[in-house]
Amino acid sequence: MQATIIIAAFGAIILASLLAAPRRATVEGFFGGLGATGRAPGLWVLVLSQVTTWIFARSLMNSAILGYFYGIWGTLAYAAYYGSFLTGGFIVARLREGGAGSVQAWLGARFGAIGTGCYNLVIALRLLSEVFANLLVVGLIFAAALPETGIAREASIVIVALLGLAYSAWGGLSAALRTDVLQMSVFLAVFAAALIALILSPGFDLGRVLTAPGTAGAWNGQVLLLVAFLQVFSYPAHDPVMMDRGFLADPATTRRSFRHAFWISTLCIIAFGMFGIQAGVIGAEYEGELLGTWSAMFPAWLYIALLVSLLVSALSTLDSALASAARLVVEELRIGTRSLTSGRIAMTAFMGLGAALTLWGNQTLFDAVAVSGTASMFLTPILIVGLVMGRRIALWSYLVTFAAAIAGAVLYFARGAEWAMAILPEAHKYEQLLLICIVVLALGFAATLAGARRSGQPA
Repeated sequence: MQATIIIAAFGAIILASLLAAPRRATVEGFFGGLGATGRAPGLWVLVLSQVTTWIFARSLMNSAILGYFYGIWGTLAYAAYYGSFLTGGFIVARLREGGAGSVQAWLGARFGAIGTGCYNLVIALRLLSEVFANLLVVGLIFAAALPETGIAREASIVIVALLGLAYSAWGGLSAALRTDVLQMSVFLAVFAAALIALILSPGFDLGRVLTAPGTAGAWNGQVLLLVAFLQVFSYPAHDPVMMDRGFLADPATTRRSFRHAFWISTLCIIAFGMFGIQAGVIGAEYEGELLGTWSAMFPAWLYIALLVSLLVSALSTLDSALASAARLVVEELRIGTRSLTSGRIAMTAFMGLGAALTLWGNQTLFDAVAVSGTASMFLTPILIVGLVMGRRIALWSYLVTFAAAIAGAVLYFARGAEWAMAILPEAHKYEQLLLICIVVLALGFAATLAGARRSGQPA
């Protein structure tokens, strides 16, 4: 019965998304998000689109899982990444003040094709990780809802990938913006009902939840919070979904949209984390990335509401990731003509590769965030010294900084390999990640400052 309700509800949302997509696709709408009348999106369209593409299924699950193991500190650590709306808004404002229309435009003017190539590699990996991780959550949900069906995970991943691709490839960014509003409205309604039910449940104590150390202790959550603070400046700059939305409307509307998206998304992440913290507080056994845990903890309707919330958030991220992938391939990499056909081919390629990684991969959900976040850290010294301080930076400095960040990301991802274990200290993986981030930033700032000079100063 539960599975039937989940499938029916999710099917209705997909159908509504198909109906909400624009009937007529244009090139400007597909890549630039303009409406049928040629107008830029308004404030609340931007806000809801920003929020729904950042509180995606992977994020919600991470917040709850970290809350289960590390208590409120784990959830706060993940919520700290949502400070990216404030740092991202600042970066976008400075780029626009300098006349740049994108991060690539700013990097290209200073470091040429090599500079944009390095950046585009990182954001391509970021987009693939978004497709992969959200489809992974879809597979987990349907495997938990249909335990007697052996191929539930694989079948659901393929079906959702195809349906998500269908309406995304029709309208591109304009379809993503329109469906984001619908999907976020559904998410907020369903999740609000689930949250109220949690708070009113007999075993819930807000004081215990807000002070809970988690089942594994608070320390590693505190370590992860420090990691988030180190990554929060560069993190938004390597997220093309956020950056793309920073150049759609006028500066004042954009600035307000980032601020509203910050507090709304942060509250949603902390609230969802409470479901994981509560599971740890009552001593529930960790099962199936918490999905099995919640099934035993909550009444059927509340469990269904949580799963539907996750599915909606997964769907809302997939279309936005595909729209950004199309813009990356066609407008930035200049592969193919600026046409609907080229954009749709790019979307199909990213969805196909992301689905393949999901069916094959077995990494934890947080690894996708940690690896891409570490790889993005080359942007912190480059943007602070180049964009904020106005210094010219040598190409060699940029490349050394980039290499340090990529090496750090690879080292963390391969931390279980013998060669990586010989380099890293024997410690918890988050302590290892903190050390990697400190070293990456130290090397990056050293190289950047060594190759920096004031604008107009001869090389």
